[in-house]
Amino acid sequence: MNNATNEVWELVLKMISEHLTPTTYNTWFADCTAIELGENRLLLHTTSAMKRDVILSRYETLITQALYELFSCQFELKILAGEDELEEYKRKLPPKDDLPELEGYTFDHFIVGPSNQFAHAAALGAAQNPGTLYNPLFIYGNSGLGKTHLLLAIGNHIRKEQPDVNLVYTKAEDFMNHMIHSMQIGDMDNFREKYRKADLLLVDDIQFFSKKEETQNEFFHTYEALYNAHKQIVVTSDRPPMEIRNLSDRLKSRFEGGILADVAPPDLETRMAITRYKAAQVGMLLPDECVHYISEQITSNVRQLEGVVKKLTAYQNLDHNPINTFTIDRAIRDVIRTGVYIPTPEIIIDETARYFQIESKELRGSKRDRNTTFARQIAMYLIKTNTNLSLAQIGAEMNRDHSTVHTSVEKIESLVKSDPEIASTVKDITSNIHSRN
Repeated sequence: MNNATNEVWELVLKMISEHLTPTTYNTWFADCTAIELGENRLLLHTTSAMKRDVILSRYETLITQALYELFSCQFELKILAGEDELEEYKRKLPPKDDLPELEGYTFDHFIVGPSNQFAHAAALGAAQNPGTLYNPLFIYGNSGLGKTHLLLAIGNHIRKEQPDVNLVYTKAEDFMNHMIHSMQIGDMDNFREKYRKADLLLVDDIQFFSKKEETQNEFFHTYEALYNAHKQIVVTSDRPPMEIRNLSDRLKSRFEGGILADVAPPDLETRMAITRYKAAQVGMLLPDECVHYISEQITSNVRQLEGVVKKLTAYQNLDHNPINTFTIDRAIRDVIRTGVYIPTPEIIIDETARYFQIESKELRGSKRDRNTTFARQIAMYLIKTNTNLSLAQIGAEMNRDHSTVHTSVEKIESLVKSDPEIASTVKDITSNIHSRN
């Protein structure tokens, strides 16, 4: 039992003791200890099966209500009885998961608010009745708001109800790379067998298919095979289908013919609930003023809220620092770099090169064909607009002089204002850059 778990249990005991006589408290709770707090579960240990049965039958509701008051989420109460069960618990290892990507992503772990209520309801509908009304389900929104959580929660729910389900989860980029590799080794039959025989297909970051015509064609036929067989298809994207440039009309129409569900940034109340919940998962009890302070500072990224809570846990466990505005500010600086995600030049260069299907080293090199030159200018413009580097520093990164960087930045800046296609290209690459946050 760690200190945070002990602190929470002592507070729960104090809250429930107001409803108990001293004799009752001493009889049933004096030798009851907390073992683990996290993942929506409080695990206790008591000395006998009889005491466990009495606590669960008479006082479970009282304990779970106290936990709800503390963390604003439902907890399950589990109790180990006697030394044998405690030793068995200590020896037991977590079961191996065939798909570790799904671990921890459930509907119970998703905080619902006005910004994601419809997406959550649609995802739950798809999970409870796969292949019917909510098919395909297209979940979209900015990075860090819970799209992947909902995608994998669907997989977790269906797999729990149907253990033998043929579930396939993939990132769009991995789908493309798998296809290319299968073509190179002449193994397309097995590739198609894997995806077209799925009972449930989950695809993350479908916007990656932009401009990938051959990949889109292969995915379209996969889609058709699954949809016609009434198999559930769920995809995520950072934007709705109509805004994915160079996505084929037939794929757009298929996606738009299903359910489109957006996930927007959460409001303050939802952010506070998420912060409390994330703290509860790691067994930390945050004072209300700290929860409010964190939730006011981080406004648009749930993943960053989780990162701050984890940082605070580390500070508390390793440095034994108290949780206050100073340590919260420190955690926020560590997680979001003084409030704004600032990508490194390496990330910007890598994503620009990937978009234009060239090697990163070519952007820093001397190659001067039209595609490479244009990509290099885009990269310099994106470094200028997404970092705090000076023109001279950008030149050093790109092996160019100051004047070349200046000319390139001005050129792309002008094109972004006058050419919608260039503006869309810059937007696509920027989105890919920030998805790595």
